[in-house]
Amino acid sequence: MESTGMLANAKATMDAARDKGVLICHCPITFSDDYKELSKEPYGILANVKGGGAFKASDVKGGGAFKASEWGGAFCDTMKPADTDVIVQGKRGLCGFASTNLRFILSQNRIENVVLAGFLTNCCVESTMRAAYENGFKVFTLTDCCAATSQEEQDAAVKFTFPMFSLPIKHTEFLAMLP
Repeated sequence: MESTGMLANAKATMDAARDKGVLICHCPITFSDDYKELSKEPYGILANVKGGGAFKASDVKGGGAFKASEWGGAFCDTMKPADTDVIVQGKRGLCGFASTNLRFILSQNRIENVVLAGFLTNCCVESTMRAAYENGFKVFTLTDCCAATSQEEQDAAVKFTFPMFSLPIKHTEFLAMLP
């Protein structure tokens, strides 16, 4: 986050795009307090979500992350939605399209281009990027508005995965494209 100024860049991009009339969609991941949406024995990152370690590489027991009733399910102050923004409902996994109403929102608003920013680069951003690409959208991924848990993971995603499924650009390039 620090190497690219991810949070400040994402905030500046969100505000400027909103001012230009761009539809801003927020796609939060949240769970019930008892994680009944997940299997009794999830694995991988969802095991860490349920265990409270969320983005740690090893399994963590106890705690819990992204509970809708707690701070982990809330928007950070910097990225709080405006009244004109849309909050995508139903995200319980990594992809912004799977289990949500995102496709419906984009279709209803005749959206053809999707611009992605967020956290984790190599998890939720990548999953959503691939789905948007496969669903026929023109996908732009803002390389300086995403972050991973390490610089190595960030660099690998931007260098190898982003170009396969999107047009990777900096936020200033995207803002310059707006009318």
